[in-house]
Formats: sequence, C-alpha cells, structure tokens
Amino acid sequence: MRTRLFTLCLLPLLVCLACVSATPRSSGPSRVDWSSYNGSLEGTRYSPIAQITPANAAALERVCTFDSVEQMSMQSGPVVVNGVLYVTTDTSTYAIDAATCRRIWHTARSYPSPAFLKNNHGVAYMDGRLFRVNGGVRAYALDASSGRVLWDVSFRERDGEGAPVAPIAWNGLVFVGNSGGDNIGVHGHVHALDAATGREVWRFEVVPDTGAARASWPSGPNATPPTGGGMWSSFTLDPAAGILYVPAGNPAPDFMPHLREGANLYANSLIALDARTGRFRDYVQVLDGRRDWHDWDVSATPALIRTRAGRPLLALAGKDGQLHGIDVAPMRIVWSVPITTRTNIDAPLTHTAVTRFCPGTQGGTEWNGPAYDPRLNLVFTGAVDWCARIRLMSPDSIPHPLPIDFTGAAGGGFGQFDPKDTWKGWITATDPDAGAIRWRYQARTPILAAVTATAGGVVITGDMDGRLIVLDAQSGKVVHEVDTGAPLGAGIITYEVGGRQYVAVAGGTVSPVWPLPPATSRVTIFRSALSSR
Repeated sequence: MRTRLFTLCLLPLLVCLACVSATPRSSGPSRVDWSSYNGSLEGTRYSPIAQITPANAAALERVCTFDSVEQMSMQSGPVVVNGVLYVTTDTSTYAIDAATCRRIWHTARSYPSPAFLKNNHGVAYMDGRLFRVNGGVRAYALDASSGRVLWDVSFRERDGEGAPVAPIAWNGLVFVGNSGGDNIGVHGHVHALDAATGREVWRFEVVPDTGAARASWPSGPNATPPTGGGMWSSFTLDPAAGILYVPAGNPAPDFMPHLREGANLYANSLIALDARTGRFRDYVQVLDGRRDWHDWDVSATPALIRTRAGRPLLALAGKDGQLHGIDVAPMRIVWSVPITTRTNIDAPLTHTAVTRFCPGTQGGTEWNGPAYDPRLNLVFTGAVDWCARIRLMSPDSIPHPLPIDFTGAAGGGFGQFDPKDTWKGWITATDPDAGAIRWRYQARTPILAAVTATAGGVVITGDMDGRLIVLDAQSGKVVHEVDTGAPLGAGIITYEVGGRQYVAVAGGTVSPVWPLPPATSRVTIFRSALSSR
C-alpha cells in the first residue's frame, strides 16, 4: 500500500516532466522536446512551454513547410528530440531540422501488397534510436542520426492484419500491436520487443485462447471465429508503476452481434498489462459485444492523469462519442460525458429498414486522444460529428464461411453517411473531478487532428479544411486561425528550440475513406513571436 501511494504521489511530477527530453539540456539556449507520440508516456499531450498565450497567439509566425511529395494517409504524430523532428508516412521516415524544415535524412521501406489505408502514426524514440512499424506488420529500428536500419522483424500472424500504431519505448522495451480486427479471423496481439535486437520479450493476446475471456465468445465447429481487438493509435504507460495500458478495438462482424454472442473480451476494452512481463493485470470494457453493433472501437490513446483533487484517472475517448473517466485500480468507469451528437444509439439494426445513428462508424473520437492541462484541471477532447445509415444483409444471404471483409452491412462496407455539408466537429473541455463539461467549441468540420494543451493557456488543434485553430483553454474562445494548405488529421505538437516555442502541424490526405481533396504529406512549422520567455 505504501509503495502504491508513493507511486500515485509521483504522477503529477511525471506528467509535467515527461514532455521534457530525457537527454541533458545543453549549456546553450533552452530546449524542450516532444519526445513521444503523445508528448509523454502518460499520453497527456501537455507542454510546459508558456510563450504562446491567448493574448499573443495571433502573432504566430509561419516559418517553413516540409513537403514529402508523398500522397498517403497522413496521420503521423511528429516527435522532436534534440532539435530534430521525425515524421512518418506508411513507408517513409523523415528527419528534418525542427526550426528550419531542412531535410536531414530519409529512409523508405516498402512491403508487398500495401494496405488500403496506407496510414502510420509515427515513431518512438529511445537512446538514439527510432522505432516504428509499417502496414506489412513489421517493426524496425533506425539510427536516429542517419536513418540506417538496425533491425527489422515481423509480428504478423495472418492475412488481414495491418500495423499503423505509433510504438512507445521504455526501459529497453518497445511496445507494438496490430490492427485489422474488423477482418474475420483477425484479433489483436500486443508485443514487447527488445530495443537492442527486436527479439520478442513477451506477447499478449487480446482474445485469449482459454479461460473466462475465451468463454465470452461463441464456440463450436460452426461458430464465427473470435475476431476483434485490433489497435490503431498508440499505448499509454505509467513509468512509475510499470503498467502498460492498451486500447483495443471492436469485435467483428461489426454490425451483427448475434453472430458473436457474448461479451467478446477483451475487445472494446482498455487493458492493463505489466510492462515488464506482459502479465494481465486488469481491464475495463467500454462496450461489451452484446451492446456494440456500430463499429465503436476503443481506438485512441488514454491520458493518465492526476486530477486537482488528487485522484488518478485514465481519460479515455472512443468512437462511441463519449469521454470516460476510469479509475486505475481497480479499473472501472466512474463517469462518462458526451463529446459529440449521440442519437438512436439503442435502435437495433435490421435487414428490413435503414437505421440512422450517431456517432456514425467514422464518428466520435478516432485515433487522436485527449489532452490534459493540470493547471486548469481540464481534459480537452476532439470529436467527429457525422452520422451513418446501415441496413443489414438479409439472413438468407449471409455466406458461410464468412469472407474476411464481412461486416454484416447490406452491400458490404461500413454504411452510408450523411451529406458532407452537414458534418461538423467538437472540442470539449471536461472537469475530471466533477465529470462535467466546462465548455464546448463547435468546429466547421470533424476534428481528427491531435489536440494539444500548453502552460501558456492555449489549446491547439486543426480541422479538415486545413485550419490550425488556437483556443483559449479557459473559455474555449478561438484566438487565432491560420490556413495550412492541407487537411489536418495528424499530429500537432509544440516544442522549444533556441529559446523559441514552435508548433509543428502534420497535414495531407487524411484517408481514402474521408471525402477530401488529395494533398501531399507535409509538416508546417510555426514559431512564437517572442524572443525569450
């Protein structure tokens, strides 16, 4: 008990310090890095830099743009270490000067039969090495100074898998996982790899082969194979306690729960694992299989926070259109607030009529999770407001065995969507002690891009029309907007180089499933107008 209390007392310090590079500061101008996918292993997306404020945000200077000239799904979250920015596409890794956009090196690694989505969420950095995955379900390490490949391993199990996740690295280990849980027969598996060699240290199956969790799926020779629990974004890690938190996606077939009767563990769950051994510790299932017929993945990284009242919580947002406050021990949902439109959520899907529901299958929070400002005690969440319509396939038309891409929707796929001119998005600020919304900002388009909070009292995000949006963190008022020239659905980070605060914005084609004009993958860098703190 004393050890646990000591660990919890360290959380606020860890949250604030983890955004600062683990490498020693130079004796020259100050530097604060963005050294992990979500800024810190705890996933808080908070920076201690305070140069950009509501009062001066309009004076942000556009510094430069690095254009990869690649046209892929740009969902990468940049990482900055020692003044170098690292950003990825599905097959490429780029190192650029974080203050000038000068390209330092580029490494490309293709793979057979590229995945349809062609997306990647970024790298992990540790001890002079970068770690990433690609859609071929391979993990590899690069020398951070040159881009030279140090090792390359496969963690693929079967057809239908992908791997867009941004790894995280800690204590000599690299944590990766697979996607593809919408494809029949594919289920999630988490791997800890040795950072020096790529050797597998442990693995965890999201859908276990035995035990009570396996009993929550149908069995028998004619049963649908257990399917689901893939991972899309990244993980969260409590470095003090050595606990890895894994968000696992929905079960499949997506729209026909009667073909997978049961709770379908551990799909649609946040899973706690011992980071050193992979031993299962705890879980909370946001929606069990009997209640999810909307493709509502637990898809984004949770933020591990300690509230102003001293309560340790996991702030988790998913495609169900809610932000959930989750106790860490034992894991349980203590409050939930809506962060987008939620209508017709209990209406069953049928083969005789079309059912419209919100969030749609591309609604709610997608791959970028919440940010937390410990100064204001507010959690900031971006969300999509775009509803979907589905009619099920006739029971007489269900093929046996099920094809790999079977969802249950008539005509296949993931439904039809409301007209694009009706879509919108939200930024929501929530008090995690009260479980209550403090303000909401309605955006003109869905918010897919990352949301980042800073000690300067601003929240930075972007929309799918390419606008970088800076809001007053206390009121939700927009204090600055600027057109970046490309749709924004990727990372937005902030860091300090040479005593100046910078903001890097990754943009480009978001995904082939979003109706947007094509754009090349790029990073645009802005700088504060202040020369010193």
